[in-house]
Amino acid sequence: MRRTLVNPMKYIIIIILFLCIFWGAPVEFGKEQIFFHGYQIKKPVVKIGLGVNLRSINICSSSGMKVYEVNASYRLLADDADDVYIKGRREKLTEKFVIQVAQSKEKEEAEIIAQDLRQKIEAKVYVAENTENEISGAFLVKVGDFLTRGDALSFIKKLNEIGIAESWILREEITEEESKLLWILINDELKGLSDNAALYFIPRNPQSFLTFNGKDYRGIFVLRATSKGIVLINILNLEDYLKSVVPSELSPYTYGELEAHKAQAVAARTYAIRSLGLNKELGFDLGASPKAQFYQGMDAEHPLSSKAVELTHGEVARYRGRVINALYTSTCGGMTEDVENIFTGPALPYLRSTECVYEKKNEWLLKSRNMIEPIYMGAKNISPEIAWLISLKVIPPEVNPEYYRAEGSFTETIGWINNALDLLGRKNEKFTPEASPLNFVTLGNLIIDAFDWNNRVENLLYDTEKDHIMKGFKDHKGKERDRLAYLIQAGIFPTFDDINNLDRLLSRGELAFFLGKVIQNYKNITHQGTFRSFNKDTIELEEEKEKKQFLLSPDIFLLRRDGSDYFFASHVYILAGDDVRIIERDGEARLLEIIYPSHTNIMDRSSPFSRWELRISREALEKRINEYYPLGELEDIIPQRRGKSQRVVELLIKGGETQTVVRGLRIRRVLGLKETLFVIDREYDTEGRITHFTFYGRGFGHGVGLCQVGAFGMAQAGADYKQILKKYYHGIKISKIR
Repeated sequence: MRRTLVNPMKYIIIIILFLCIFWGAPVEFGKEQIFFHGYQIKKPVVKIGLGVNLRSINICSSSGMKVYEVNASYRLLADDADDVYIKGRREKLTEKFVIQVAQSKEKEEAEIIAQDLRQKIEAKVYVAENTENEISGAFLVKVGDFLTRGDALSFIKKLNEIGIAESWILREEITEEESKLLWILINDELKGLSDNAALYFIPRNPQSFLTFNGKDYRGIFVLRATSKGIVLINILNLEDYLKSVVPSELSPYTYGELEAHKAQAVAARTYAIRSLGLNKELGFDLGASPKAQFYQGMDAEHPLSSKAVELTHGEVARYRGRVINALYTSTCGGMTEDVENIFTGPALPYLRSTECVYEKKNEWLLKSRNMIEPIYMGAKNISPEIAWLISLKVIPPEVNPEYYRAEGSFTETIGWINNALDLLGRKNEKFTPEASPLNFVTLGNLIIDAFDWNNRVENLLYDTEKDHIMKGFKDHKGKERDRLAYLIQAGIFPTFDDINNLDRLLSRGELAFFLGKVIQNYKNITHQGTFRSFNKDTIELEEEKEKKQFLLSPDIFLLRRDGSDYFFASHVYILAGDDVRIIERDGEARLLEIIYPSHTNIMDRSSPFSRWELRISREALEKRINEYYPLGELEDIIPQRRGKSQRVVELLIKGGETQTVVRGLRIRRVLGLKETLFVIDREYDTEGRITHFTFYGRGFGHGVGLCQVGAFGMAQAGADYKQILKKYYHGIKISKIR
């Protein structure tokens, strides 16, 4: 066992210095340090709640940690522990339900409402500050307590009778006994803990990190007992905290634009500064869940996001000198909303409805006369595939459909195959076939021999598969049968139902299409990335973080993809940030395909939630709604008022027993939707009763403040982070915390 005896006076001095510095110092941005037994944390410091009401806690360290018990006294429990297990007393938890009937920015106004209500009902009425509200400074008027949700629902009917139409059921956890830490297991030694003690876990050196629930964290841990159970708090430098928050909130893998991440860094820093002390009764500032800001420790960090944090070090958004409430949403659906229409609270001048467009975004017009009319192989139009092969110079630049509808010649086919071999950098001097009728059998032999696929046929196909694939072709056996079976299995040739007759002569179009399938087996023959700019006859593309320039061929094909369908275009409008695919040969871009033109200039159009749809039965929606409001059988839901962004901000819900009006963000919660920007379709039975509701909507989140995917779109279009922030937060200035 290690010796831990030290001069007691030294401990007393350390404690006094620690308390003065750690709790007494104001939050400021600079190089000042906070010390705890030699461990330094730069200011400003943020305290993140990693868990509330914990009972069994396991904490590890990458290279040792010190563990202290701190209360009225001060005790070093371990000087170099690797793994610690802490057990707390199992508190007796239960729950209660209360009804929220009003909310006010001013406490005095809330007290007046409460006093008036006390004269009308015989129930507990009180005012509580809403520390979890997105808009700070709100005071709630509550009625309760109720033991069950059903009791609360029943009481809402009484409230409706006295004219209180809007109310909201809240579930709250309560404790019958305050939980306390019991004991700690360190290096196989069990130690008891004092009442009301807090445990501090300090890495032995600045490069070390602590681990909880499989995630690694910077800074130190504090474990303390509170009225809501045992709480684990991660104390660390704000900038280190942001290095985890920024990539957790805005994926650098999907939305990898530096300026967007810089905007997110400033927004997240501003939100954190504004929220310091928000949960002071529990000992921390912010929780780690997306309800506050999503924080996942070191595991989430990414070089792009960390660079964004470093480049914006200390910067926050202010309005008239005050740090703003920097709300942000994932996908605004085309327009953000005025804050007071979503959150109960005051109108804020910097959180106003904003179109998710970039006025300075460049748009280019590309034109081409090179098009191919539809050429059908069965029901499939193969003109795009023909254009790809022309662009690759595998087949001649012939665009007349009749050329491809005519039967192909053996000599032509051998020439096309040799062109494909050259394209792929393959040589096959043994490929000297003898002429024969150009049917599936002949083409199959040519492909296998030219590309030397005999090993594939012999080793990548089982006899049972051959029997299954070729059961419709009774006249073909042996080597010929095996080759055909492989080409069908590999997707080069169609199945028996589509071929029907293997001896049928093939058209030039079919020969080209099947040869294109072979080429795609080898490598990606295209450049795919993000369009950046167009200058005279040169197009710039960003592909895998590398910018590339291509000279546009005067005979370029322009293709537009809509789902799985391709269309030739004589002209296309292309925006910076559009996803494109280019076929290049001999230094020229010979085919350009626009992958994602959603026929809109909205900046968040790349989000999977830009548009969404949800169909739900009346019974299922009725059950959900009745968890909040005792309406009985659901009859209909009817939007009453929309905000500037066309979000539903007031919704009438009609039930068999009563009806209610739901407002703001509650609409999303009660209906279980991604957003409140929606319209409703209804389905009816033979008696005219609604059976299903279908919601067609846009966006994901609450729709207020910075649009994260919109920020990405603006960054793609060339906007810097300050332009992005000033777009979504009106009238702000960006400055450093001093």
